[in-house]
Amino acid sequence: MLSNLIEDWARGIARQVARFIAKTGLSPNSLTVIGFILTFPTALVLAQGQAWSWFLGGFLVLFAGAFDMLDGAVAKVTNRVTKFGAFLDSNFDRYGEIVTLLGLLLYYRSSPSADQEGGSILVYVAITGSVMVSYTKARAEGLNMECKGVGLMPRPERVILTAAGAILTPFWGLAMIVVLWILALGTHFTAAQRIGHIWLETNRQLKIQAAANLTSTSTLPEPALINKETLKEKEKEIAPKEDEEGLGRKRWSFRRAGER
Repeated sequence: MLSNLIEDWARGIARQVARFIAKTGLSPNSLTVIGFILTFPTALVLAQGQAWSWFLGGFLVLFAGAFDMLDGAVAKVTNRVTKFGAFLDSNFDRYGEIVTLLGLLLYYRSSPSADQEGGSILVYVAITGSVMVSYTKARAEGLNMECKGVGLMPRPERVILTAAGAILTPFWGLAMIVVLWILALGTHFTAAQRIGHIWLETNRQLKIQAAANLTSTSTLPEPALINKETLKEKEKEIAPKEDEEGLGRKRWSFRRAGER
């Protein structure tokens, strides 16, 4: 996936920057909050709908998205990785993406001329798709099932596409509309991919469990056979003893008769 290459490259840079930020004393959670706060001016800039605001807004989207990697990198460098930090980061990532797309929604709803291509509807569909992509992953992890890396459009792709659409809009007016179409369709397709992945994975686990149960039951002898075999063995053990006792009684009776 493209995001894997870009993410590896970006995380390498983030680790270098994280070593410098670690010296300032800023905690990873502070960086998470700062990254979220940056989405508000980004949304306001995008809502202006001017040539300069599209261009600046695109770079602000990338800049705010970089904090998603910085907080994790600082946490690892300073050995301050916590479950709450990961939880906070995931939630603020969702909020940040919604706020950024809200800026686009404000622009398209500012005037009828701005919304001629149905940009406001596309923003709404993209927001719901983005939430579902995150929810399917979180729900899968809640069931102890891995869903990372599954799907066409995880968050890095969405951030890059949104930034590219904003930067290209001054040169091509339909750039953001095209990007919103991609986001609207791609996010829901990604959610469907993850649902399908979990469906296949659960079916695979059920088949493995059924095969394990079948193997365990086939190795055990049937209860009826156990009872029959046990009875036969006991009969064999008891029969000689009864014969010996019977012969002993007969010999004793003969001896008593002879004595008389």
